[in-house]
Amino acid sequence: MLERSICCGHGLRIILICIRQPELRRLLWPVFVYSFLDLAAEYYTRECEHFFLTYKDQFVREHEDDIRALTPIRLPQHLEDSHVAHVYRNNKYRLTLSVMAFNNLIQFLESKDREGGAVIIATLTNYMHIFTVDRAAAGNERSIAAILARTSVDEDLPAEDEGIPGHNPGSANTDRNAPLVLAKLSLGPLPPEPELQDDVRAQLQEEDAKNPPKPGQNSLLEEYDQHIKREPTDDVPSRDAIPLPPSLARDVAMEVQKVIEHRDRFRISGRTGGVGPGVSVTMFTFHNTFDSINCIDFSGDNLLVAAGMAESYIRVWSLDGKALPSALPPNPLDLSPPSSSRRLIGHSGPVYAVSFSPSIATPNSIGPSTAPQYLLSCSADKTVRLWSLETWSCLVAYRSHDNPIWDVTWGPHGHYFLTSSNDRTARLWSTDHIEPLKMYVGHDNDVDCVCFHPNNLYVFTGSCDKTVRMWHISSGNALRLFTGHSGNVTAIACSPDGKTLASADDAGAIFLWDLDKGRRKKRMRGHGKGGIWSLSWSLESTVLISGGADGTVRVWDCLQETTESTGKVVAEGGAGTKIDGGGKGGAAGKGGAKGKEVGVSADQISAFPTKKSPVYKVAFTRMNLVLAGGAYMP
Repeated sequence: MLERSICCGHGLRIILICIRQPELRRLLWPVFVYSFLDLAAEYYTRECEHFFLTYKDQFVREHEDDIRALTPIRLPQHLEDSHVAHVYRNNKYRLTLSVMAFNNLIQFLESKDREGGAVIIATLTNYMHIFTVDRAAAGNERSIAAILARTSVDEDLPAEDEGIPGHNPGSANTDRNAPLVLAKLSLGPLPPEPELQDDVRAQLQEEDAKNPPKPGQNSLLEEYDQHIKREPTDDVPSRDAIPLPPSLARDVAMEVQKVIEHRDRFRISGRTGGVGPGVSVTMFTFHNTFDSINCIDFSGDNLLVAAGMAESYIRVWSLDGKALPSALPPNPLDLSPPSSSRRLIGHSGPVYAVSFSPSIATPNSIGPSTAPQYLLSCSADKTVRLWSLETWSCLVAYRSHDNPIWDVTWGPHGHYFLTSSNDRTARLWSTDHIEPLKMYVGHDNDVDCVCFHPNNLYVFTGSCDKTVRMWHISSGNALRLFTGHSGNVTAIACSPDGKTLASADDAGAIFLWDLDKGRRKKRMRGHGKGGIWSLSWSLESTVLISGGADGTVRVWDCLQETTESTGKVVAEGGAGTKIDGGGKGGAAGKGGAKGKEVGVSADQISAFPTKKSPVYKVAFTRMNLVLAGGAYMP
């Protein structure tokens, strides 16, 4: 009975010996997992426990959640009850090695056949897809210098095509024989309606006549033609692919204000080199919350903030302290003075996300209002609610998800919104339909965060399965699959130019992905563990800000190409626990490690620590000012 355990142990030690080749280190984890699961499946209870306890510690850093899920497994019945065990046993682990490394490995294992080499070869054959590439054909990525460089700064970082499901880098097709060609994307901006464009130009001419530009400054019409209006290109989507309601006077006013703010914004241009620019952050701290705030969102006109509470209600505040108006006639029996906050009651479970409808500062008091009209909220009660910010009442309760809903967000043009849930799906909705329009299915665990592409043609989902997926909004097909996170994905954000996606995890890492090529651009580190809960891009798509459980707001240079630094910084701030997917071992349920030293990559521009306030939300305004919100936890 001891033979299988001894062989597995010898085999893993053999792998450890030949790990002098840095490439082969990535074999350790799958060999460990599949050997352990085989021992449990064959009733080797004691040997299974001894094997697990002997080797698990070296994998805790990168695979903490999987180790936690595998810990109680000792018998075949336990395998049936474990979701993680099902994922591994029903899928093959993909790994890419150079031809030389693979040949050396097989020769070495064959020479140690009786010491466990045969067992390891059987494990590789039965449970893994190992792809071999020639170093010369793969270019610099597989060169000796590149591999050695990765061992010093990225040894805990899996390759883009590694894991379950294994896939060609960027491709959402996980079939072993999937073609290397990626689906073509249309990443350009959505062309405006011709009628809307004519109305905007006419309005801009009027604004220029009223307020002529300063010397050396573009007129609003010139700014629109140079930077906002774009000539049609091959990567521009068709408006027919995304049905939207006809434009109104409000839409014209919003477009005019966007041009004004685009011209007058604080400009972030060129490469920053990790030392500038001096981005300003306005932090809003919520006191006396007793750890009841789950989520925060700021309105696009920068006048409102909403917080979702664990007590099942939503509180909306006016940021300038003015009374919140209501379209309803005043109640003669209500003698209380006008309030700068409102409470929205309707959910029957904790509120996990809130989202204001698209808005912008109202350019003048005579024209139509461009303030937010609606607020979306999602809850543990499995519903999404649409609230009117004019009557402060619930208009619709949308029901379809089978489990708690972790996230909700509006599309860039309003009308559509996206939800994600513990039921492992994301769903697309429109405000005028009570049922979802589309369901996006493919993740192996909770879908914790969602966002739209700026042109509204694509949506993105981040999950506890440590992957990020890109979907076509109308067909529902997965077009890109991004792997490489060592923790649960807790926040995602697409750049305004539509070319880059940022994703963050609860291990404190931020990844940038090239959407067109489907490849990872770089990893940025600096946050402590516990979850990065919010990301936001500057208008130029060159600077990213992040905030999370370590109580800091950090500013990142997204253009700088650099290897990761070995410098250290103490992650200051509160050690919070954000309740969402992490409540069941998912997205962000772990408190940050206060005072824990973490490596900081050279592309961090600056870090703003709070006293004891985990940061729930960060947002770049259209003027490139940063808003941040968190709850003080003494």
